[in-house]
Amino acid sequence: MLSILILLPLIGAALIGFYPTTINGKIARGMALTCAVIIFLWTIFLTVKFNPAEVGIQFAESLPWIDVLGLNYNLGIDGLSLPLLLLNGLLTCIAVYSSDETIQRPRFYYSLILLLCTGVIGAFLAQDLLLFFLFYELELIPLYLLIAIWGGAKRGYAATKFLIYTAFSGILILASFLGMVWLSNSPTFGLATLNAHTLPLGTQLLLLIGILVGFGIKIPLIPFHTWLPDAHVEASTPISVLLAGVLLKLGTYGLLRFGMNLLPAAWEYAAPSLATWAVVSVLFGASCAIAQTDMKKMVAYSSVGHMGYILLAAAAATPVSILGAVMQMVSHGLISALMFLLVGVIYKKAGSRDLDVIKGLLNPERGMPVIGTLMVLGVMASAGIPGMVGFIAEFIIFRGSFEAFPVQTLLSMLGTGLTAVYFLLLLNRAFFGRLSAPLINLPRVYWSDRIPAFILALLIVVFGIQPAWLVHWTQATIQGMVNTQNLITQIL
Repeated sequence: MLSILILLPLIGAALIGFYPTTINGKIARGMALTCAVIIFLWTIFLTVKFNPAEVGIQFAESLPWIDVLGLNYNLGIDGLSLPLLLLNGLLTCIAVYSSDETIQRPRFYYSLILLLCTGVIGAFLAQDLLLFFLFYELELIPLYLLIAIWGGAKRGYAATKFLIYTAFSGILILASFLGMVWLSNSPTFGLATLNAHTLPLGTQLLLLIGILVGFGIKIPLIPFHTWLPDAHVEASTPISVLLAGVLLKLGTYGLLRFGMNLLPAAWEYAAPSLATWAVVSVLFGASCAIAQTDMKKMVAYSSVGHMGYILLAAAAATPVSILGAVMQMVSHGLISALMFLLVGVIYKKAGSRDLDVIKGLLNPERGMPVIGTLMVLGVMASAGIPGMVGFIAEFIIFRGSFEAFPVQTLLSMLGTGLTAVYFLLLLNRAFFGRLSAPLINLPRVYWSDRIPAFILALLIVVFGIQPAWLVHWTQATIQGMVNTQNLITQIL
């Protein structure tokens, strides 16, 4: 069942890329969208079959692959990976739907998006360290090409910077994975047989540094964040949706799955430093966002701050905080995707993202009142207004982290206030006031441009009002992970 989920985008990419006759952009987009919808529906089918009360891995698949390396084809789903798989399926559909029908080299473009989807799915399903690494690296090249070929004026610089940072991230992660297996004399790279928790504390800390820096680059955390604003600004809107909504979550997922879960003694020792690191990322990201005049770069820096909340929750390592971390991953995926979609529509119609140029877009006659209303909703969700999924995710994180790190939690709460500041600046400058002269004759915004944003806005409100529908799938797994970690640290 899980292999099908990996094969579907691969088959779709091959079909679009190597179809024997010529196909235009509209047909290629239709084929890619059909494939993405099937992937999403299959993920929903797995969700229906998933038992939320079961702690361990479900739908497990295991096949021998390269025995001499100890590498096996091990797949599985639990409550940590399931919400992220659903998020990936949804945002892949939205990214394909939001792509321009007249895009150049459409067959190559849509094949790369589906190949990117394959890498993300495989990484979330992998129950083997080397298998995870292979899928983690698989998504690198498609994303590089999607930025380098279809990006903005400085796409070459942004894509190369992303490639260098992410390649270095992969080197550190691979070194830590190899160290875990070889130093602990584990027979394979499978998570079920790995006993890295038996290593001395000093060795665990050394391995954890590689994990933290490697995945910290991907998240990204301060000071490894500089590739992200450039990548977002130069990437097209659909690629920014995937980058912020899904690909950054590979970093936070990796910290929880391979850092906290496999090296519990080192994680507990480093937790105070990690909580302080989280505060720095939250406050620095928010401060940088306030200084921006490019709407897209402002949203990009907001991601740096909001991903810091997840590190705070992971450092606390309580059942409530880790539950909040999973909620924040989904929340940030939905909210950031909505914000980038709306900024993309504004740029497409107004020809600018500069807050010094764009004014009065909420004008009911000549502006973009519907887009502006959706932007207000997105800002409210990102700022943690009650009734939105952003509020409940951050509240659970703060509630679960306060007992462990009260000072760091209080300082991180300042980030929510700063979020309100920079996004209110965005709303005030871009949407209120008199419509600026260059924007008087704006092109019409069609419903086809609004549908993806409406879907995301609906989910943001629904999960904000009824978060139990999301918590239901992950609570047992998180409780089991934390209980296991606490038991191991007590024994050691």
